[in-house]
Amino acid sequence: MNNMTQQKATNVVWHDGEVTRADRFNRLGQKGATLWFTGLSGSGKSTIAVALEKALHRLGKLSYRLDGDNIRLGINKNLGFSAEDRTENIRRIGEISKLYCDTGIITLNSFISPYREDRDQVRRLHEEGGYNFIEVHVDCALEEAEKRDPKGLYKKARAGEIKNFTGIDDPYEAPVNPEITLHTDQMTLEQEIDIILDYLRKHKYVILYR
Repeated sequence: MNNMTQQKATNVVWHDGEVTRADRFNRLGQKGATLWFTGLSGSGKSTIAVALEKALHRLGKLSYRLDGDNIRLGINKNLGFSAEDRTENIRRIGEISKLYCDTGIITLNSFISPYREDRDQVRRLHEEGGYNFIEVHVDCALEEAEKRDPKGLYKKARAGEIKNFTGIDDPYEAPVNPEITLHTDQMTLEQEIDIILDYLRKHKYVILYR
C-alpha cells in the first residue's frame, strides 16, 4: 500500500443513514452503476459517453459523466502521467464513482486507464461494496486512433514532445473479459449507443416504465 492509499485519519466510523440504497434506486427507477469506458486516446470514449448521457436523459434517467480531462482540471489536478500517478488517478475516480452508485446515478467514466490492475482495483472496490461495475472496452486500432488524433497528441508524442503517452511509449493493457466491447473503428455511434442501452435494459439497470 502506498502513502496515497493509507488510512491516516483515526477514530472514524462509517455512519449509516435511514434512507437505503434500495430506497434511492426505487425513487429513480434505475440502479446505480459505473460504466467504465477504457481505450486508447482518440478511440471514442468521451464521444460515446456524451451521446449516452443524452440518450439516458431522453429516457428520463439520471447519469453523470466523469471525463479524464475534466477530472484532471479539478480533483486530480495535482497528478501527472507517471505509472504511480495514473494508479492514484484511477483509484480516486473509483471512490467517487462508488458514491454516485450509492445514490442511484449511472456514472459514465471515460479514462484511458491503460493498466489492467488499476481497472481491476476499481472493480474490486465496487464489488466489495455491492456496487455495479460495467467495463466497456472502446476497442480501436492504434492506426485509426492516431489518424483521428482529435487533440494532436499522437503527433506530439511521435515528435517526443509528450512522454509516457499510451500506445506510443507507454503500454495499453486491453481488458480480458469486459462486459461490453465496442469496435469503434467498425461501428457507428448510433450502433454503439444501442448496444449499451440494450445491455442496461437487459440487466435492469434502467426501468423504462417511469
